[in-house]
Amino acid sequence: MIRPHGGVLINRIVDSQKKKEILDKLNYSVKILLNKRHISDIEMIAQGAFSPLKGFMCKKDYESVLKDMRLSSGIVWSLPITLDVNKEVANNIKEGEFVFLKDEDDFLVAALKVEEKFEYDKKKEAILVYRTDDEKHPGVARLYSQGEVYLGGEIFVLRLTEHKDFANYRFTPKQTREIFKTKNWRTVVGFQTRNPIHRAHEYIIKCALEVVDGVFIHPIVGETKQDDIPAEVRIKCYEVLIENYFPKDRVVLCVNPAYMRYAGPREAIFHAIVRKNYGCTHFIVGRDHAGVGNYYGPYDAQKIFYEFKPEELEITPLFFENTFYCMKCNGMASYKTCPHTDNDRIILSGTKVRKMLQDEEVPPVEFTRPEIANILIDYTKNKLT
Repeated sequence: MIRPHGGVLINRIVDSQKKKEILDKLNYSVKILLNKRHISDIEMIAQGAFSPLKGFMCKKDYESVLKDMRLSSGIVWSLPITLDVNKEVANNIKEGEFVFLKDEDDFLVAALKVEEKFEYDKKKEAILVYRTDDEKHPGVARLYSQGEVYLGGEIFVLRLTEHKDFANYRFTPKQTREIFKTKNWRTVVGFQTRNPIHRAHEYIIKCALEVVDGVFIHPIVGETKQDDIPAEVRIKCYEVLIENYFPKDRVVLCVNPAYMRYAGPREAIFHAIVRKNYGCTHFIVGRDHAGVGNYYGPYDAQKIFYEFKPEELEITPLFFENTFYCMKCNGMASYKTCPHTDNDRIILSGTKVRKMLQDEEVPPVEFTRPEIANILIDYTKNKLT
């Protein structure tokens, strides 16, 4: 089985003895209120999905990631994983001490051993990570709204947030690795998605299944843009597709607690590393992976993989062109395989699909499966009423 990134699958959930030692410091420590993004990152770090990270980045790692897409150790890592606070909070924190991290319900989630606190340049981070400082970009807008100081150091997780949704699909990297092992899958392809699955996605996944043992469908259920389809609707779509159109013994559906950063090429590398930690040997990278608006070229997220040696990433990217149904080919195809013109292809814009759903009109079967279209129509109808 593929090694975790950095060689070791991290676990930052403390045992009862360590928990007692940490809680004894509670009355003397600053308490920080986390937002949903912070909690998502803590969960990913705690369970090893962000291996080899043991906590939030200190300045040396942070600056190395921005400049070179590597940790200071030289290990490939493309996005900063940071904990921000405002200056007023930072002024009450001393380096070398513990701070406690609590959620919106005032429950203690983790303790952070503050190795370092440092100010940073938001515009510089925006340009290097997102390739823009335009506040209309959702990742840039989030960055500009956060605190002015980063706290770096290892985390000690006391209590993971309890999730009441998608209980059947919540697996840790350790668990998915055991699942793949039980299924005797030597090769596993990860499929990243934040959108409802349609025929183009189905075609890409099935192409990948021709060369690997199993597929790991791993939709993000953390925070996304306000106009993205909600996770519960997307999960219903995946369930229908798996039930009716995939060999069930070759598919594992698991939710990804991470949130979308919309960082395009850098996030494609990040998504691949995370799936490697879950046990994937291959990773699908399609058109405009993790993109938003027109901030990235359509295949920039594929080109970035060539900046690293295969042995540095270990996970193998599978690149796919834009796919569609061609009426002359009488089947699904891509620009690589179809010689015909766009007039022969069924390619629907997102705007057109949304209009069809609002009008309770089922998009053509060549674009999406009717069962999935009906789920989306019901969602759109309920949203509008």
